[in-house]
Amino acid sequence: MSLRSLNSALNALLDANLVSLAGEEQLDPSLILDAIDAGSMVLLGNPAHAGLRPILVGQPSRVKVNANIGTSPLCNCVNAEVKKLQAAVESGADTVMDLSIAGDLDAIRRDMLAACPLPLGTVPMYAVGQRLLDGGQDVAEMNVDDLFEEIARQARQGVDFMTVHCGLSLRGAEMAVKQKRVMGIVSRGGSMLARWMLENGRENPLLEYFDRLLDVCREFNVTLSLGDGLRPGAGADAGDAAQWEEVINLGRLAVYALERGVQCMIEGPGHVPMQQVRSQIQGIKRLTNNAPLYVLGPLTIDSAPGYDHIAGAIGGAIAVEAGVDFLCYLTPAEHLTLPDEADVRAGVLASRVAAQAGEVALGRPRALQREAAMNAARKALDWDGMREAALDPARLDARREAHRHEEVCAMCGKFCAVKMLRDC
Repeated sequence: MSLRSLNSALNALLDANLVSLAGEEQLDPSLILDAIDAGSMVLLGNPAHAGLRPILVGQPSRVKVNANIGTSPLCNCVNAEVKKLQAAVESGADTVMDLSIAGDLDAIRRDMLAACPLPLGTVPMYAVGQRLLDGGQDVAEMNVDDLFEEIARQARQGVDFMTVHCGLSLRGAEMAVKQKRVMGIVSRGGSMLARWMLENGRENPLLEYFDRLLDVCREFNVTLSLGDGLRPGAGADAGDAAQWEEVINLGRLAVYALERGVQCMIEGPGHVPMQQVRSQIQGIKRLTNNAPLYVLGPLTIDSAPGYDHIAGAIGGAIAVEAGVDFLCYLTPAEHLTLPDEADVRAGVLASRVAAQAGEVALGRPRALQREAAMNAARKALDWDGMREAALDPARLDARREAHRHEEVCAMCGKFCAVKMLRDC
């Protein structure tokens, strides 16, 4: 049986949106349906998310960009997160993840779902962990039923995709600790589950009771973003045994989920030196049967705090050309503090630049058309045309404001090379 035949919620979304999605992506509808059934493309959309615009993730659809927002114990202002949500939408993000870990998480999530026309993702483990830690308990005291009840609650609320660290096994957690990685485990959700497993001597409940998770997600067409709890948190850790042990598990789980009517994406690294990015991406795609791959960066260097969005965009561009389907942004605040609105905008645009660069290298028609439009407008000194072709029209307007009535830019003025030869 096909994925679609097992997932009525997905079928309903396709019936309502396939024509518009095919037009937006410039793809034949049959290609989309075949890719979804094969598991190489997913349709993000929970019918319980009112006002949602579902999107496709998986090449050859357009490479998508995600923006992470959310409260923290040290920076907890719900109004600020709403403004960051708006900034992400305005900057061209395709999805948003609510990674809140402080405040009334249920209320924050409901407000974000109501305000967000884009697919919204979460990490349910955060809500479970918050209740334990705020109550003075250890994460190792988690009740397994509480975790699955949280997942079901968020699915009913309308969450479209969830990061769940199902591939992080007890064996993998032991490997990450005993091998003395430079940065150990840097995933918040992964570290919580690893602590629970190591303290209790038990297997990961998301792995042990994977079928229970699938039953919830199939009902609401919640796409599983199979998290990389053992992703490298430093370039020196990239490609170690613990990372690949988890990747192998993720590939196996994605196939199993597909057979039971649940869509999956795979989450990837992380911190990866530039010369390893291509081999990492190709290896992960092969081991996970070409499931859509969702990467954080990857950051090509570790020594650029304040500029991690640039380090991540370098890796992201290489990764897209190597087969990545979905980029999670990094902002200038990464590793330092909670991002503000300006950081959100900078992060979204850096990842969009990376996606454009990768898709130009792949020869994708839409990306090439944008480049051609910009070149034609520049040759004609057509500023309206340049604005239309720009990834960030607002930035173009702001930088040109002082000289907006000039035909030439303020760098060259009457020395403009284009104008110099135009009338010859």
